[in-house]
Amino acid sequence: MKFRRKAADPVESDAQSSAETAADDETQTESRAGGPYDISEVPADDVPRLDIGSLLIPGAEGFELRLQIDEQTEEVRSALLTKEDGAIELRAFAAARNGDLWSEVRPRIAADFAQRGGTATEREGHFGTELVGQLTVQTEDGRTGTQASRIVGVNGDRWMLRVTLLGRPAVDDAAAADWAQIVEQVVVRRGDQPMPPGSELPLRVPSNG
Repeated sequence: MKFRRKAADPVESDAQSSAETAADDETQTESRAGGPYDISEVPADDVPRLDIGSLLIPGAEGFELRLQIDEQTEEVRSALLTKEDGAIELRAFAAARNGDLWSEVRPRIAADFAQRGGTATEREGHFGTELVGQLTVQTEDGRTGTQASRIVGVNGDRWMLRVTLLGRPAVDDAAAADWAQIVEQVVVRRGDQPMPPGSELPLRVPSNG
């Protein structure tokens, strides 16, 4: 496991702000076969999971966990699972009971991409409706390139898990299958404290880290 300190990423910040302003929604949460799981329904499996607060991250051979730490606040902002061909970023948000926060947040994330000259189009994927994003970026050697991403939202019991796929799994469905299995093993701990819908659930450095 590695820890990486970073300033707030503009795209992430806009998306987070959008999530924090998402309204309460009374739409029934869609049922899912398998995970991600709420902490109250963790299956009796042999999957080792690292407790980082609101998320329990499954361990898997070939994957490395990195924690994104904000330089100014010293708070853990997200968990990043990486492999040679790509990465997934995991963040969890508070939501209304039986709500559909993902449907509220999705148009705002798409608008963020558009404001930055990119695109974000909806499609149906393994976990339901997802966003496929394209954003023009400057590479380390000064050239202009396109960064692809795939953003998935999963509504749970008073929470929403947001997953951003980067690299090959963002553009290759076959490659994304292994990553989907990892996401299905994630556990979300919402906690009992009252939180406005859209508030980011806190992460922490594990005590044995």
